[in-house]
Amino acid sequence: MNSRHEQSLLESTDQLIQQLEHFIDTSEQEIEENERLLLQSQQEVEKLSKKNAAITAELQKIQSHTDEFSRHELRMGYEAALEAQQRLYLMSGKVEKIQSQILQLRHQLSWLQNFRTSLETLRSQLASFGGGLHSGEGVEMIIQAQEAERQRLSRQMHDGPAQALSNFILQTEIAMRLFEIDPIKAKEELESLKQSATQAFQKVRDFIFELRPLMLDDLGLAPTVRRYIDAMRTMPGTSVQFSLTGMERRLEPYLEVMVFRAIQELVGNALRHSQASEVRVLLDLGDTALKVMIEDNGKGFDPQILKERSNMGIKIIRDRVEMLGGDFELNTHIGEGTRISLTIPLQETSHLT
Repeated sequence: MNSRHEQSLLESTDQLIQQLEHFIDTSEQEIEENERLLLQSQQEVEKLSKKNAAITAELQKIQSHTDEFSRHELRMGYEAALEAQQRLYLMSGKVEKIQSQILQLRHQLSWLQNFRTSLETLRSQLASFGGGLHSGEGVEMIIQAQEAERQRLSRQMHDGPAQALSNFILQTEIAMRLFEIDPIKAKEELESLKQSATQAFQKVRDFIFELRPLMLDDLGLAPTVRRYIDAMRTMPGTSVQFSLTGMERRLEPYLEVMVFRAIQELVGNALRHSQASEVRVLLDLGDTALKVMIEDNGKGFDPQILKERSNMGIKIIRDRVEMLGGDFELNTHIGEGTRISLTIPLQETSHLT
């Protein structure tokens, strides 16, 4: 390291990794405690189920021979059955709640572990690449990438969920005023609001997928890209084709995230900015290298613009690929579409089972 900024970044990364270790330990302890509590609760549910069955059988016996029991005995039998059912219901609800908490904690733990792995990989890269960076060049590159991601998410939030919520407020106010004037019209407005809510819910789900697809952590790169391409195919007037070659497998978390974000950015550019009607995506998981090729029939652009605008998503992708020792190729001209390919070497440690 020959830069004070790079050394400071390494120290900050180390501190964050230590904090993540603490959170991971805490999450693991919480999971163990909840699993013990779940076992106890399940045993209690089993006991209550047997007790409830016995009380129910006794109650059925009483109901078939009511003339043999006093009113007090009948009332006590019904009360006992009701109390047993209530306790069983409450304890069953507690079991479901604990199971839900364990599931959430496991998702949280998985995310923390993947994040820690990504940070450890980033730290290793900073340490190895740091000597070749000049005057905080690596820090600047990371900051630019972070800012570009924030801007993209900010635009999506404004155009999607934020706009939908604004429309909800307006439609609700209209419906409230119509209730006193024209109930039938108010009902129609509420039906419209229901449809808008359904559409907004789907937009929020899409936004969450864009923000951080959970299946990227659970299933890996190939299934997540396939799911993303399927979603893009629903856009009217577009044809998006996806081809996968090589051995489908898990890679290092940081690499899966980086490649997925690259595909996401490049396909989005082709459909939104280049106004392409056809897009082809190829993902090749080779033995020694990962390759991605994205080709569209859009309006293209002048490659010189990459030298003028440092915050462009394509430039950031190229920088990330080159930091990983890979190759980035861009072929485009105004009015002739675009073809982008990137190749990233795979180390043996990048193959996860």
